[in-house]
Amino acid sequence: MDRSVIARIVAPLALALAPFASAPAQAQNLESAFDSAFGTEVREPPQFLADPQTPLERRIAQVADGSDGRIGVAAIDLATGEQVSVLGDQRFPMASTSKIAIAATFLEGVDQGRWSLTSEFPLLWAVRSQRFSTRVAPVREGEYMAAHQLIDLMITRSSNPATDALLAAVGGPAAVNDWARRAGLNDFSLDRDIATLVRDDGEFDPTYHIDLRDSATPETMARLLAGIYQGEWLSAESRDVILDAMERCRTGRNRIRGMMPEGVSVAHKTGTLNRMAGDIGIIEMPDGRAIALAIYVTGQSASQAHENANKSEARRLRDSRIASIARALYDGYAERSDGRQFANARHSPVSASR
Repeated sequence: MDRSVIARIVAPLALALAPFASAPAQAQNLESAFDSAFGTEVREPPQFLADPQTPLERRIAQVADGSDGRIGVAAIDLATGEQVSVLGDQRFPMASTSKIAIAATFLEGVDQGRWSLTSEFPLLWAVRSQRFSTRVAPVREGEYMAAHQLIDLMITRSSNPATDALLAAVGGPAAVNDWARRAGLNDFSLDRDIATLVRDDGEFDPTYHIDLRDSATPETMARLLAGIYQGEWLSAESRDVILDAMERCRTGRNRIRGMMPEGVSVAHKTGTLNRMAGDIGIIEMPDGRAIALAIYVTGQSASQAHENANKSEARRLRDSRIASIARALYDGYAERSDGRQFANARHSPVSASR
């Protein structure tokens, strides 16, 4: 990897964290938090950055080291606009975090009067089939459910049959990609329904291979959450449908939520596939600020064979890494508090839906 590539990774984060660097104690605390989160304190910088120019550059070089797997992080302070990005412009598998975009696409249709939250659609259950045997995995129709129930199941329990029901209703992956493009989320691609994605999971190891299918950058996913939270694309009612469900998410309790201080509000959506785990969410700070964050972790176990023999341990390692990173981000942004109280963007007037 040449220096121009590294510059594209390092520069946005260096700019975003410049306020920390201007206050030595705060900068040291933030860097220590990232060291603790990523386990980088004992790593040497990669050879391609053997002579880092600043302490911050050294820290970022250490964080970007992919010896145990790729880690992508992006966060946005929705009150001040301060951003953090570590491999945030690199594609990662979305897994079930894509369900937020699917919900937003459907709710745009609700806002436009094309259907309602009480419109009913059938659950789509995957039918057993051989991996890669068909372009699209076979499904069968199940019970009809109201859209608001499907959205709730899709986000709180990560139900795949509910997701595919709504995905079919909006017109498939192409419709979600169209919504994303119109929203300005360019580094986003949904290519398969969930039944097919799950059936064919494991074709590539995301630790070493970037598959552009069903992928997005952490920066794009943080921007997706920021836009939903701040009411850029949906009505206040539709926005709250998504955020309320994210607040009640039952999956991934040991990820973003895992190390948060007591009383911190977290709304999130997890994603899990072969050798990867992700979590995207909104953290509401005590001073009223909201932080949109996206964290994707791949690998973290020695090999696929090792992981097959120790699945629970590999899952625990990835969950723990996400929790540590989320807490480091929380602490880093908390240190930026200057005693002011901020209006909560979720409860402020929002722009009209598209």
